[in-house]
Amino acid sequence: MQQIPLAEAIRPLTINDYIGQEHLVGENSVLRKTINSGQIPSMIFWGPPGCGKTSLANIIALSLNKTFYTLSAISSGVKDVREIIEKAKTEGNSPILFIDEIHRFNKSQQDSLLGAVEKGIITLIGATTENPSFEVIAPLLSRCHVYILKSFDEKALDSFIIKAISYIESHLKIAVVVEEREALYQLSGGDARKLLNAIELTVNVNKNEDTTKIAITNKNVLEAVQQNLAIYDKAGEMHYDIISAFIKSLRGSDPNAAVYWLGRMVESGEDPKFIARRMLILASEDIGNANPNALLLANNCFQAVNVIGYPECTLILSQTAVYLACSPKSNASYVAINKVFETLKQYPNLSVPLHLRNAPTKLMKKLDYGKNYKYAHDFEGNFIIQDFLPEKIKGHIFYNPGNNSRENEFLVRLKKIWQGHYKY
Repeated sequence: MQQIPLAEAIRPLTINDYIGQEHLVGENSVLRKTINSGQIPSMIFWGPPGCGKTSLANIIALSLNKTFYTLSAISSGVKDVREIIEKAKTEGNSPILFIDEIHRFNKSQQDSLLGAVEKGIITLIGATTENPSFEVIAPLLSRCHVYILKSFDEKALDSFIIKAISYIESHLKIAVVVEEREALYQLSGGDARKLLNAIELTVNVNKNEDTTKIAITNKNVLEAVQQNLAIYDKAGEMHYDIISAFIKSLRGSDPNAAVYWLGRMVESGEDPKFIARRMLILASEDIGNANPNALLLANNCFQAVNVIGYPECTLILSQTAVYLACSPKSNASYVAINKVFETLKQYPNLSVPLHLRNAPTKLMKKLDYGKNYKYAHDFEGNFIIQDFLPEKIKGHIFYNPGNNSRENEFLVRLKKIWQGHYKY
């Protein structure tokens, strides 16, 4: 449509033009008062993608007439930080250093900011989609105010639509009528950048030299986005499709495909903690007790990635992915807890059997709390048959051991000790 992307073209320059986040920038809000005072602390903006973190940082710099340096934690390191700090020392006035995706900086990279922030050489504004309590080192976090931004609701998205249409009509001299908005809402997911990308694509696909009017409908929005998925998905190479392929390869015991999709994610700059977190979930959901060591290794991988970061953590991610892919699989624990949730819909508040209740007072003992409970360690083999489920679901099986060597051992033992009480 034009050389400047629509999202960039309509980026707000003043706080009055800023859409949404009224709890932060509305009249009499804390952050607005801070900005108006002319003295701002270092701060962290925590919120989902496309919620206005970068725009707000830029507005603050313009409002206070401060030099504005920007770094992306994906492509920058300690050297880049130190260069900006040296420039800031010569300037004075505590210029703003905006670091996008600051959670991707490892400990040493975050450490490099500490002195300059503490002495006021720079005013740090970090943006993160991850909880800063876990992703930002404590000394740096203690020197920053944390502000939480939210996904945009439909009212805010409508404001973006109006602003976008006004810009398009004035620059392209084409009338744009928004007949339906549901597809725009759904595709955006509260992300303003995705919303504006979808509008831009729809206009581009439906205009030609003779076009004087374009109607935006659910149908042509979906068609435009599907035809240009790589452009629409700015997160890189169909982010969700690739993580899906990676997880399915691990679940399908294909180490070759798993490391391929892992490599694709690494090359596209995917957050290594995101990859490690998904492997940690898979280790329990898809491997479980078929190989309990998988969960231990995946957890160690997650911890190591947090400490090391790119590029060295790539080897740890690869080792873990190969191990998980080659492990025997069982989703028995996953199925078990979901069966419980289904049962809870039918029987949401079944009483705890009296013999299983704690009896810390004389009154409770009089009411038979704990009566007839059998302490397993008082019996041969540390086991005695008794009921642990509420009466209405007595004998109900939630956990069926998976068909693998370890859980086959579980099955043999369960059959032996329960003697038909549970029909394994």
